[in-house]
Amino acid sequence: MLKLEHLTAAYPDGTKPVQDVSLCVEDGQRVALIGANGAGKTSLILSLVGVLPADGAVTVDGLTLCPENLPALRRKIGVVFQDPDDQLFMPTVLEDVAFGLENQGLPAERARQKAQAALDALNIGALAGRTPLKLSGGEKRMAALATVLALEPTLLALDEPTAFLDPRARRTLIHCLNGLDTAMLIATHDLAFAAQVCPRAVLLREGRVFADGPCRELLYDPALMEACGVEAIGADG
Repeated sequence: MLKLEHLTAAYPDGTKPVQDVSLCVEDGQRVALIGANGAGKTSLILSLVGVLPADGAVTVDGLTLCPENLPALRRKIGVVFQDPDDQLFMPTVLEDVAFGLENQGLPAERARQKAQAALDALNIGALAGRTPLKLSGGEKRMAALATVLALEPTLLALDEPTAFLDPRARRTLIHCLNGLDTAMLIATHDLAFAAQVCPRAVLLREGRVFADGPCRELLYDPALMEACGVEAIGADG
């Protein structure tokens, strides 16, 4: 479904946060991207949709990333950025969630219905009429997720989705993601969350794939995780 072949991304100053990454995410598979700060997790996600220029190949459902395919590919990959303010800009939350749907040609009333359904699925339906400017950090993050879920992408690419969430919102998010059939690539420092949502983990170190395997094995391996610059689950006693 998602296939990366020798992906290398570079910033204008020549820094290469992603180096020669090859991996596949199958239909419906949920994969956690794990690594220390600067390991390349966010950069990898940005390179999937052409925000960060990269060499190598990105293919989703047989569609390869290139300038002419970029709009179609971005409809297939729904990215929830680390900072929800990057995705919330309309006067109300409902309008924010409906915006992408209307952009895809859905009639306004149907777009609003689907937007409300996405908000309800995340238990934040009451935020529909609120302005994003007045939301808490956690509420903004859930609203940003709703803007992407409403579009029903082939792949969800989430960057630190549990940041700013209180325990209740975090549980709601876990329940929601576990109830979806959508493939996911989730960059996170929250290893307990990763273990609850993702059967598979890909560990990154200095922009390269360091290990790839079941979460239940990798995330609980102190020596492996230490080598990756991250504390294993239970390592703090």
